[in-house]
Amino acid sequence: MTNETPTTYDESQIQVLEGMEAVRKRPGMYIGPTDINGLHTMVREVVDNSVDEVMAGRATSVSVTIHRDGSVTVSDDGSGIPVGIHPKEGISTLTLVMTRLHAGGKFGSGGYKVSSGLHGVGVSAVNALSSYMRVDVYRNGRHYYQEYRAGVPVTEVVDLEPTDRHGTTTRFLPDTSIIQTLDYNFDTLAQRFREMSYLNKGLRFKFVDERTNRELNFYFEGGIVSYVRHLNKDKVVLHRQPFYVERVVDEVMVEVALQYTDSFDTDNVYTFANNINNSDGGSHLSGFRTALTRVINTYARAKGLLKENETNLTGDDVREGLTAVISVKLKDPQFSSQTKEKLVSPEAASAVATVFGDAFSAWLDENPADARRIIEKAIAAARTRLAVQKVRETARKSAM
Repeated sequence: MTNETPTTYDESQIQVLEGMEAVRKRPGMYIGPTDINGLHTMVREVVDNSVDEVMAGRATSVSVTIHRDGSVTVSDDGSGIPVGIHPKEGISTLTLVMTRLHAGGKFGSGGYKVSSGLHGVGVSAVNALSSYMRVDVYRNGRHYYQEYRAGVPVTEVVDLEPTDRHGTTTRFLPDTSIIQTLDYNFDTLAQRFREMSYLNKGLRFKFVDERTNRELNFYFEGGIVSYVRHLNKDKVVLHRQPFYVERVVDEVMVEVALQYTDSFDTDNVYTFANNINNSDGGSHLSGFRTALTRVINTYARAKGLLKENETNLTGDDVREGLTAVISVKLKDPQFSSQTKEKLVSPEAASAVATVFGDAFSAWLDENPADARRIIEKAIAAARTRLAVQKVRETARKSAM
């Protein structure tokens, strides 16, 4: 028992946190942990906005610089954030986007058809969690800028000078009273930026770390085909030219690249939705696996590679030695959680199954020698699987 007076709980105890104050009070709701993972999330959220300009066809290059003081600059050559007075809110659209949660061009059908950011939360949350931020906008022949402290504007939107540039440059310094570290991991960020370059063919990505004088530049004209080649660079491949298809069906853009190797791995498949790495797969992976198993079994039967008395190849059989990258881009993707490890949008499954199934079936017909090597490997995997099962059953019967 305690003699302390119970705390009163009444109407006066109810608090309402709004805008930037809410983000600073509960940062974990917006960026996750406030350790190095949250630090990297802040960088990625700003970068995602620039890459969204690339996906919209308005930008071709993105650069990221980590400065010696721990601040980060992200720049693109897109169209630039609008700076005019917002018709409903009565303030500069730049101020609105940078300081208001859920304000952005990714909700309706106008600004962005697809995006990878947090739909208007990301960049304003980063602003709230930064002790300093400056945004420079190059738009309609003019250079504008605005500065912020802890998400609050400390200048008006300033019309600085005429310019021939176009795009947006954002420099921010994470607030160390909230973020525990400014020790960015160059290699971790570089891996993410490399992925983005593969997933957006033709994107020029520059990454500079002034702390260590390191610089990387990424440009992959082949997109995810180059990604598959990179993943298989130290492996023996069964067909020199990777399979590739890109097509839009039911407003879902589907890209698939694959190449078989002589390895025994079955899970070397990478899945992305709107440039986000879905480590747990999801509906696009399900659609791919279903189509892959169906197409290979159909082809193997039609060509007599599978006899009538042999059972169909399983999913594990046909995926042995497979390296694949699956990328879908769609409106309003649905994920199983805020961390986006698993895509659950049902339309992605049918779109991938249709696009990949049709194209891969045609590719097998057009490349019979490659098709035979792939299917012979799958049949060998099936025979090994059945032999192992038989040994286990014999051992079990002997034990009984």
